[in-house]
Amino acid sequence: QVQLVESGGGSVQAGGSLRLSCAASGRTFGRSTMGWFRQAPGKEREFVAAITWDGGRTYYTDSVKGRFTISRDNAKNTEYLQMNSLKPEDTAVYYCAAPVVNQGGGKWYGENWGQGTQVTVSS
Repeated sequence: QVQLVESGGGSVQAGGSLRLSCAASGRTFGRSTMGWFRQAPGKEREFVAAITWDGGRTYYTDSVKGRFTISRDNAKNTEYLQMNSLKPEDTAVYYCAAPVVNQGGGKWYGENWGQGTQVTVSS
């Protein structure tokens, strides 16, 4: 069984930065795409970012483009989400997922999920 554990969440002022980490264990993902999702209070889970196995291609939802950067370290079975210029609307529980599949139309599906880490951005 694949286990994903997020860390790095917390509370930050608007304009600040956080780096989320997602450590995978139990199984390697091989050449699979990994990603991040988030869920804000009262809203459905939203795709945030994804990255291919070799880091060659990244994908972002429009609202985070230019502010968030997804990366991965395959040797450590870990993916990261560097979040800069954070806004209050970024407040959510952030989940990592692996593998993730692009289903078209901007929709992504995650096969395995972590438990999430809370990110709170205050103004």
